[in-house]
Amino acid sequence: MKLVPNARRAWRWFSVQAFVIAGAIQAAWVSIPPDMQATIPEGWVSYATMAVVALGAIGRLVDQGGVT
Repeated sequence: MKLVPNARRAWRWFSVQAFVIAGAIQAAWVSIPPDMQATIPEGWVSYATMAVVALGAIGRLVDQGGVT
């Protein structure tokens, strides 16, 4: 396995940031009490996570210019 040449700066990539946000959404969801979870319509958290992951995949494919 070979890393990309600029792997040390991966935290700057939109795709990496999006995947971290997706994980944070899920971590926040399991950490809030059930009564607060009941106030959020069913499926919204899953849809939000899927949207962020999709944006991360798109971000991985798009040239991010100055990010090196």
